[in-house]
Amino acid sequence: MKKGNKQVAILNSISELHRGLGLPGPEHPLVSIVRFSDLSNDAIDYSTGFIFNFYMVAIKKDFNGKMRYGQQYYDFDEGVMTFIAPGQLCYEEEPSDRPRSGCMILFHPDFIRNYPLGKHIKDFEFFNYASNEALYLSQKEEATIENIFSSIQQEYRLNIDPFSQDVMVSHIELLLTYSNRFYNRQFITRKSAGTGLLSKMEELLNAHFNNANGQGLPTVKSLAAQLNVSPGYLSDTLRQLTGQNAQQHIHSKLIEKAKEVLSTSDQTVAEIAYQLGFEHPQSFNKLFKQKTNVSPVAFRQSFN
Repeated sequence: MKKGNKQVAILNSISELHRGLGLPGPEHPLVSIVRFSDLSNDAIDYSTGFIFNFYMVAIKKDFNGKMRYGQQYYDFDEGVMTFIAPGQLCYEEEPSDRPRSGCMILFHPDFIRNYPLGKHIKDFEFFNYASNEALYLSQKEEATIENIFSSIQQEYRLNIDPFSQDVMVSHIELLLTYSNRFYNRQFITRKSAGTGLLSKMEELLNAHFNNANGQGLPTVKSLAAQLNVSPGYLSDTLRQLTGQNAQQHIHSKLIEKAKEVLSTSDQTVAEIAYQLGFEHPQSFNKLFKQKTNVSPVAFRQSFN
Protein backbone atom coordinates (compact mmCIF):
# COMPACT_ATOMS: atom_id res chain seq x y z
CA MET A 1 0.00 0.00 0.00
CA LYS A 2 3.04 2.24 -0.14
CA LYS A 3 3.70 4.53 -3.03
CA GLY A 4 5.36 2.68 -5.87
CA ASN A 5 3.66 -0.63 -5.13
CA LYS A 6 2.76 -2.12 -8.51
CA GLN A 7 0.17 -4.59 -7.22
CA VAL A 8 -3.55 -4.01 -6.98
CA ALA A 9 -4.39 -3.05 -3.38
CA ILE A 10 -7.14 -5.17 -1.83
CA LEU A 11 -8.74 -3.74 1.30
CA ASN A 12 -11.01 -6.03 3.26
CA SER A 13 -11.89 -3.64 6.06
CA ILE A 14 -12.61 0.03 6.56
CA SER A 15 -9.87 0.12 9.21
CA GLU A 16 -7.31 -0.85 6.52
CA LEU A 17 -8.35 2.09 4.38
CA HIS A 18 -8.13 4.46 7.34
CA ARG A 19 -4.58 3.28 8.04
CA GLY A 20 -3.63 3.65 4.38
CA LEU A 21 -4.97 7.21 4.34
CA GLY A 22 -3.16 8.09 7.56
CA LEU A 23 -6.42 8.58 9.46
CA PRO A 24 -7.34 7.53 13.00
CA GLY A 25 -9.30 4.28 13.23
CA PRO A 26 -13.03 4.45 12.41
CA GLU A 27 -15.44 5.00 15.29
CA HIS A 28 -17.38 1.95 14.12
CA PRO A 29 -15.64 -1.04 12.45
CA LEU A 30 -18.33 -1.42 9.78
CA VAL A 31 -19.07 2.19 8.83
CA SER A 32 -17.17 5.46 8.52
CA ILE A 33 -17.43 9.03 7.22
CA VAL A 34 -14.26 10.59 5.75
CA ARG A 35 -13.82 14.23 4.72
CA PHE A 36 -11.57 14.79 1.70
CA SER A 37 -10.20 17.93 3.32
CA ASP A 38 -8.64 15.68 5.99
CA LEU A 39 -6.60 13.76 3.42
CA SER A 40 -3.11 14.48 2.18
CA ASN A 41 -2.66 14.31 -1.60
CA ASP A 42 0.35 12.05 -1.22
CA ALA A 43 -1.02 9.92 1.61
CA ILE A 44 -1.41 6.88 -0.61
CA ASP A 45 -1.07 5.85 -4.24
CA TYR A 46 -3.71 3.56 -5.69
CA SER A 47 -2.88 4.40 -9.32
CA THR A 48 -2.20 0.71 -10.08
CA GLY A 49 -5.71 -0.21 -8.98
CA PHE A 50 -7.58 -1.07 -5.82
CA ILE A 51 -10.46 -3.24 -4.68
CA PHE A 52 -12.65 -2.40 -1.68
CA ASN A 53 -14.57 -5.26 -0.10
CA PHE A 54 -17.07 -2.73 1.22
CA TYR A 55 -19.29 -0.02 -0.25
CA MET A 56 -18.22 3.57 -0.86
CA VAL A 57 -20.45 6.51 -1.77
CA ALA A 58 -18.69 9.84 -2.26
CA ILE A 59 -19.62 13.41 -3.09
CA LYS A 60 -16.62 15.29 -4.48
CA LYS A 61 -16.26 19.05 -4.83
CA ASP A 62 -13.67 21.71 -5.70
CA PHE A 63 -11.63 19.94 -8.36
CA ASN A 64 -8.41 21.30 -9.80
CA GLY A 65 -9.28 19.77 -13.14
CA LYS A 66 -12.55 20.00 -15.04
CA MET A 67 -14.71 16.89 -14.95
CA ARG A 68 -16.01 15.36 -18.15
CA TYR A 69 -17.70 12.27 -19.52
CA GLY A 70 -15.75 10.82 -22.46
CA GLN A 71 -14.92 13.87 -24.58
CA GLN A 72 -17.90 15.93 -23.41
CA TYR A 73 -17.83 18.29 -20.41
CA TYR A 74 -20.77 18.21 -18.05
CA ASP A 75 -22.99 21.19 -17.40
CA PHE A 76 -23.91 19.93 -13.90
CA ASP A 77 -20.43 20.33 -12.45
CA GLU A 78 -21.11 21.70 -8.97
CA GLY A 79 -20.57 18.29 -7.39
CA VAL A 80 -20.04 14.74 -8.49
CA MET A 81 -21.01 11.48 -6.84
CA THR A 82 -19.26 8.16 -7.34
CA PHE A 83 -20.29 4.72 -6.14
CA ILE A 84 -18.12 1.66 -5.53
CA ALA A 85 -19.44 -1.80 -4.64
CA PRO A 86 -17.46 -4.61 -3.00
CA GLY A 87 -15.13 -6.46 -5.35
CA GLN A 88 -14.96 -3.83 -8.09
CA LEU A 89 -11.54 -3.05 -9.57
CA CYS A 90 -11.07 0.74 -9.58
CA TYR A 91 -8.27 3.17 -10.32
CA GLU A 92 -7.30 6.37 -8.62
CA GLU A 93 -8.22 9.59 -10.39
CA GLU A 94 -5.62 11.84 -11.91
CA PRO A 95 -4.08 14.16 -9.30
CA SER A 96 -5.67 17.20 -10.96
CA ASP A 97 -9.09 15.61 -10.47
CA ARG A 98 -8.73 14.88 -6.74
CA PRO A 99 -11.37 16.72 -4.73
CA ARG A 100 -10.36 19.31 -2.15
CA SER A 101 -13.66 19.03 -0.33
CA GLY A 102 -16.63 16.75 0.02
CA CYS A 103 -16.81 13.45 1.82
CA MET A 104 -17.37 9.73 1.47
CA ILE A 105 -19.29 7.18 3.47
CA LEU A 106 -17.87 3.68 3.73
CA PHE A 107 -20.00 0.80 4.92
CA HIS A 108 -19.40 -2.93 5.03
CA PRO A 109 -22.03 -5.35 3.64
CA ASP A 110 -22.35 -6.79 7.16
CA PHE A 111 -23.58 -3.39 8.38
CA ILE A 112 -26.75 -3.65 6.27
CA ARG A 113 -27.03 -7.43 5.97
CA ASN A 114 -29.98 -7.87 8.35
CA TYR A 115 -31.95 -4.97 6.88
CA PRO A 116 -34.14 -4.82 3.73
CA LEU A 117 -31.44 -2.61 2.17
CA GLY A 118 -29.01 -5.52 2.38
CA LYS A 119 -31.24 -7.53 0.07
CA HIS A 120 -32.05 -4.91 -2.55
CA ILE A 121 -28.89 -2.75 -2.64
CA LYS A 122 -27.85 -4.55 -5.83
CA ASP A 123 -30.94 -3.08 -7.50
CA PHE A 124 -29.20 0.32 -7.55
CA GLU A 125 -27.64 0.18 -11.02
CA PHE A 126 -25.13 2.96 -10.35
CA PHE A 127 -23.00 0.52 -8.36
CA ASN A 128 -22.39 -1.24 -11.69
CA TYR A 129 -21.32 1.86 -13.62
CA ALA A 130 -17.78 2.93 -14.40
CA SER A 131 -16.25 5.94 -12.65
CA ASN A 132 -16.47 8.05 -15.84
CA GLU A 133 -20.25 7.62 -15.59
CA ALA A 134 -20.46 9.39 -12.26
CA LEU A 135 -23.54 11.28 -11.08
CA TYR A 136 -23.20 15.02 -11.65
CA LEU A 137 -25.29 17.21 -9.36
CA SER A 138 -26.98 20.56 -9.67
CA GLN A 139 -26.60 22.94 -6.71
CA LYS A 140 -30.04 22.01 -5.40
CA GLU A 141 -29.34 18.30 -5.67
CA GLU A 142 -25.96 18.77 -4.03
CA ALA A 143 -27.58 20.48 -1.06
CA THR A 144 -29.99 17.57 -0.63
CA ILE A 145 -27.16 15.02 -0.68
CA GLU A 146 -25.01 17.07 1.69
CA ASN A 147 -27.86 17.27 4.21
CA ILE A 148 -28.15 13.50 4.22
CA PHE A 149 -24.39 13.11 4.62
CA SER A 150 -24.52 15.54 7.55
CA SER A 151 -27.28 13.53 9.20
CA ILE A 152 -25.24 10.34 8.84
CA GLN A 153 -22.14 12.03 10.22
CA GLN A 154 -24.06 13.47 13.17
CA GLU A 155 -25.38 10.01 14.07
CA TYR A 156 -21.95 8.46 13.49
CA ARG A 157 -20.34 10.77 16.04
CA LEU A 158 -22.89 10.09 18.76
CA ASN A 159 -22.35 7.42 21.38
CA ILE A 160 -23.51 4.08 20.01
CA ASP A 161 -26.87 2.93 21.38
CA PRO A 162 -29.42 0.26 20.31
CA PHE A 163 -30.89 2.64 17.70
CA SER A 164 -27.64 3.90 16.11
CA GLN A 165 -27.41 1.27 13.39
CA ASP A 166 -31.12 1.51 12.52
CA VAL A 167 -30.86 5.27 12.08
CA MET A 168 -27.67 5.17 9.99
CA VAL A 169 -28.97 2.41 7.73
CA SER A 170 -32.17 4.37 7.13
CA HIS A 171 -30.10 7.44 6.20
CA ILE A 172 -27.91 5.38 3.86
CA GLU A 173 -31.01 4.02 2.14
CA LEU A 174 -32.36 7.56 1.78
CA LEU A 175 -29.03 8.64 0.30
CA LEU A 176 -29.16 5.84 -2.29
CA THR A 177 -32.81 6.52 -3.12
CA TYR A 178 -32.14 10.21 -3.82
CA SER A 179 -29.06 9.24 -5.83
CA ASN A 180 -31.22 6.94 -7.92
CA ARG A 181 -33.68 9.78 -8.55
CA PHE A 182 -30.87 12.13 -9.63
CA TYR A 183 -29.31 9.47 -11.87
CA ASN A 184 -32.59 9.16 -13.74
CA ARG A 185 -32.65 12.95 -14.07
CA GLN A 186 -29.15 12.77 -15.52
CA PHE A 187 -30.28 10.38 -18.24
CA ILE A 188 -33.06 12.83 -19.16
CA THR A 189 -31.00 16.04 -19.09
CA ARG A 190 -28.19 14.40 -21.09
CA LYS A 191 -30.52 13.24 -23.79
CA SER A 192 -28.40 14.79 -26.54
CA ALA A 193 -25.33 12.91 -25.33
CA GLY A 194 -27.42 9.76 -25.13
CA THR A 195 -28.63 10.29 -28.69
CA GLY A 196 -25.00 10.45 -29.77
CA LEU A 197 -24.34 7.19 -27.95
CA LEU A 198 -27.30 5.58 -29.73
CA SER A 199 -26.02 6.80 -33.12
CA LYS A 200 -22.55 5.38 -32.47
CA MET A 201 -24.02 2.05 -31.40
CA GLU A 202 -26.13 1.96 -34.57
CA GLU A 203 -22.97 2.54 -36.62
CA LEU A 204 -21.17 -0.30 -34.85
CA LEU A 205 -24.09 -2.68 -35.39
CA ASN A 206 -24.44 -1.73 -39.05
CA ALA A 207 -20.73 -2.27 -39.61
CA HIS A 208 -20.84 -5.61 -37.83
CA PHE A 209 -23.84 -7.07 -39.65
CA ASN A 210 -22.72 -5.74 -43.04
CA ASN A 211 -19.39 -7.54 -42.63
CA ALA A 212 -20.28 -10.31 -40.20
CA ASN A 213 -19.33 -13.40 -42.24
CA GLY A 214 -19.58 -15.72 -39.26
CA GLN A 215 -17.69 -13.48 -36.84
CA GLY A 216 -20.16 -14.23 -34.07
CA LEU A 217 -22.96 -12.21 -32.57
CA PRO A 218 -22.17 -8.79 -31.07
CA THR A 219 -22.57 -8.62 -27.30
CA VAL A 220 -23.60 -5.79 -25.02
CA LYS A 221 -20.21 -6.07 -23.31
CA SER A 222 -18.21 -5.75 -26.53
CA LEU A 223 -20.28 -2.81 -27.78
CA ALA A 224 -20.02 -1.02 -24.43
CA ALA A 225 -16.22 -1.45 -24.48
CA GLN A 226 -16.03 0.12 -27.95
CA LEU A 227 -18.24 3.00 -26.78
CA ASN A 228 -16.18 3.49 -23.59
CA VAL A 229 -19.12 2.99 -21.23
CA SER A 230 -20.21 0.16 -18.97
CA PRO A 231 -22.83 -2.35 -20.18
CA GLY A 232 -25.29 -1.25 -17.50
CA TYR A 233 -24.96 2.43 -18.36
CA LEU A 234 -25.36 1.70 -22.07
CA SER A 235 -28.57 -0.24 -21.48
CA ASP A 236 -30.02 2.36 -19.11
CA THR A 237 -29.24 5.21 -21.52
CA LEU A 238 -30.85 3.41 -24.44
CA ARG A 239 -33.87 2.41 -22.35
CA GLN A 240 -34.38 6.07 -21.34
CA LEU A 241 -34.21 7.16 -24.99
CA THR A 242 -36.10 4.38 -26.74
CA GLY A 243 -37.67 2.05 -24.19
CA GLN A 244 -35.33 -0.76 -25.27
CA ASN A 245 -32.16 -1.95 -23.55
CA ALA A 246 -28.90 -2.71 -25.39
CA GLN A 247 -29.66 -6.41 -25.93
CA GLN A 248 -33.04 -5.56 -27.43
CA HIS A 249 -31.34 -3.08 -29.79
CA ILE A 250 -28.92 -5.79 -30.93
CA HIS A 251 -31.81 -8.15 -31.62
CA SER A 252 -33.77 -5.45 -33.49
CA LYS A 253 -30.81 -4.68 -35.73
CA LEU A 254 -30.16 -8.39 -36.29
CA ILE A 255 -33.77 -9.06 -37.31
CA GLU A 256 -33.72 -6.01 -39.58
CA LYS A 257 -30.61 -7.34 -41.35
CA ALA A 258 -32.06 -10.87 -41.50
CA LYS A 259 -35.22 -9.59 -43.19
CA GLU A 260 -33.12 -7.71 -45.73
CA VAL A 261 -31.08 -10.80 -46.66
CA LEU A 262 -34.09 -13.14 -46.66
CA SER A 263 -35.98 -10.90 -49.05
CA THR A 264 -33.12 -10.07 -51.45
CA SER A 265 -30.92 -13.17 -51.69
CA ASP A 266 -31.11 -16.87 -52.51
CA GLN A 267 -29.03 -17.93 -49.52
CA THR A 268 -30.45 -20.73 -47.41
CA VAL A 269 -31.72 -19.92 -43.92
CA ALA A 270 -28.77 -21.86 -42.48
CA GLU A 271 -26.29 -19.81 -44.54
CA ILE A 272 -27.91 -16.58 -43.39
CA ALA A 273 -27.80 -17.75 -39.77
CA TYR A 274 -24.07 -18.50 -39.98
CA GLN A 275 -23.41 -15.23 -41.79
CA LEU A 276 -25.13 -13.25 -39.04
CA GLY A 277 -23.06 -14.97 -36.37
CA PHE A 278 -25.21 -17.84 -35.10
CA GLU A 279 -23.48 -21.12 -34.36
CA HIS A 280 -26.69 -23.06 -34.85
CA PRO A 281 -29.46 -22.24 -37.39
CA GLN A 282 -32.03 -23.42 -34.86
CA SER A 283 -31.11 -20.51 -32.57
CA PHE A 284 -31.64 -18.06 -35.44
CA ASN A 285 -34.99 -19.62 -36.32
CA LYS A 286 -36.16 -19.42 -32.72
CA LEU A 287 -35.15 -15.75 -32.26
CA PHE A 288 -36.60 -14.70 -35.62
CA LYS A 289 -39.96 -16.32 -34.89
CA GLN A 290 -39.98 -14.90 -31.37
CA LYS A 291 -39.48 -11.37 -32.71
CA THR A 292 -41.66 -11.54 -35.85
CA ASN A 293 -44.22 -14.29 -35.11
CA VAL A 294 -43.26 -16.05 -38.35
CA SER A 295 -40.38 -18.36 -39.28
CA PRO A 296 -37.61 -17.18 -41.62
CA VAL A 297 -38.95 -19.51 -44.32
CA ALA A 298 -42.49 -18.15 -43.96
CA PHE A 299 -41.18 -14.58 -44.07
CA ARG A 300 -39.29 -15.31 -47.32
CA GLN A 301 -42.32 -17.01 -48.86
CA SER A 302 -44.40 -13.88 -48.24
CA PHE A 303 -42.29 -12.15 -50.92
CA ASN A 304 -42.95 -14.80 -53.55
